[in-house]
Amino acid sequence: VQLVESGGGSVQTGESLRLSCVASGRTFQINIMGWYRQVPGKQRELVADITIGGEIATYADSVKGRFTISRDAAKNTMYLQMNDLKPEDTAVYYCRGRTVIAGTREDYWGQGTQVTVSS
Repeated sequence: VQLVESGGGSVQTGESLRLSCVASGRTFQINIMGWYRQVPGKQRELVADITIGGEIATYADSVKGRFTISRDAAKNTMYLQMNDLKPEDTAVYYCRGRTVIAGTREDYWGQGTQVTVSS
């Protein structure tokens, strides 16, 4: 599985961005996809994830009501619509795909895309 993110950039407080993550390879084996973010010196944290098929989404409390995760199965693409951005949303955002095959879990990561929000 290969994942490629895009859509990051520099915006002002209150503005919006949409991140995209295109999956390729054995995409049919992915059970759940998600967005994570990381700032220097801190652990990578879950922003939102979505189950494949059930399309059940979960969000970190810090982004609820502002971010929306979605997926276009036909395009093998996952999105993160980020509205009302705040400086604390500044981070590198990563796409993750998880497969579970015969009880073995494996995570795949994209290269990350930088989001910078200035006040």
